[in-house]
Amino acid sequence: MSDLTTLRIGIDGFNLGLEKGTGVAAYARTLSQALKLSGHQVDVLYGLDIATRMASSLGEVGFFDRLASAQQTKKPPFLSKRWIQDRQADIMTPRPVEIPITGRIDSRAFAERLPEFDRILNIDSVFRRAARHFRRTGRLTSLRMPNPPAIMHWTYPLPVRIEGSANVYTLHDIVPLRLPHTTLDNKPYYHRLLKTVGEQADGLCTVSEASKADILAFFPEMATKLHNTYQACDTERAVYHRPAAECIAEIEGDFGLAPKDYFLFYGSLEPKKNIGRLIEAFLASGSRRRLVLVGAMAWKSEKELRYVERGVSSGRLMMIDYLPERTLFALLRQARALLFPSLSEGFGLPVIEAMNCGTPVLISGEGALPEISGDAALQTEAYDIDAITHAIRRLDQDDALCESLAAAGTRQAQKFDMSSYQARLNRMYGAVLSSVSNRKI
Repeated sequence: MSDLTTLRIGIDGFNLGLEKGTGVAAYARTLSQALKLSGHQVDVLYGLDIATRMASSLGEVGFFDRLASAQQTKKPPFLSKRWIQDRQADIMTPRPVEIPITGRIDSRAFAERLPEFDRILNIDSVFRRAARHFRRTGRLTSLRMPNPPAIMHWTYPLPVRIEGSANVYTLHDIVPLRLPHTTLDNKPYYHRLLKTVGEQADGLCTVSEASKADILAFFPEMATKLHNTYQACDTERAVYHRPAAECIAEIEGDFGLAPKDYFLFYGSLEPKKNIGRLIEAFLASGSRRRLVLVGAMAWKSEKELRYVERGVSSGRLMMIDYLPERTLFALLRQARALLFPSLSEGFGLPVIEAMNCGTPVLISGEGALPEISGDAALQTEAYDIDAITHAIRRLDQDDALCESLAAAGTRQAQKFDMSSYQARLNRMYGAVLSSVSNRKI
């Protein structure tokens, strides 16, 4: 087995390339930092639409130009110029282009989005092209690159592999199969993709025992390859250490909110997050505090958020589409509690982030939330609006309860620190490389 202190490990930039990012983007950034702290070299492969005719000397310019405006690309119209270019690209073997990061570009605006890296590579629209290829053929797109990493750790089940690397894929959860009514995913495509990835992967990674059990319930054949590494929070980030006075001044100035005078939820506003029941329960609780929802409206929002208009008009509900990390964590650190009674979570990163901030947390008993929270969160029933209402009232009225949860949460969060995460990752990588080596003998 290779010496784990000298490995080159690649990760994908699939979610890192999105302008507003996702929970998977946060996972990828934390993963990259854990790898660097472990002494590994890190490659990051992006799929940004960078003009192929741009001079190589402008590669860095093109990278940051596209990163600034990157969005999930819509399907081009039939026979449009872009459609024709895509068809032409489909018959060519995609090859990565290394993006030289020289320091000539002022990239400070991207500080919160960029992962740790030694080498950045890009293949024009590779993830979109790979998905199209898989839909048409049922096969993964095989990529070649100079000096490939010993391990390619895909942070999402993408239909791509690197030749000459041990390919590891993170399966955060299988919500499209377990809760099919809560997502718009094409379920047959998703099932076929996971089955194919599972068959061809050298290793599979997930983020909780609950998620591992869900995956194996659908794909028991993955048992020998599937490793639970959990996740981690980088508590060295400046957002955890800003003076409280700065956070208070920011939330009062930006939102007119006083410390501990509001509850908070942040994440995608979608059925899986149980937003409809949460809002209904909060409005029924009688709390004089406000509920602040930070997140983009997702599909089915009209049904899920039927009480929003009443809550906003009465001044009890505040909705914010998107916030930079600095402002989000100012809100989190000064909230009365984080309300997170989700229907399913593979891990539940906001819960650990809140605990690291000393903020009490309300969770449901679903998915990985009880496993991650231990006894350090107030637990309620996800599908019972009266139970959620009662739990919110307890947090609203019981100062001693909130103080107890805050103290317990800080202790619980330490189980998911970076050093523990590094050790779990290295154990997985060691097992994967040993398995690959044994197959070659």
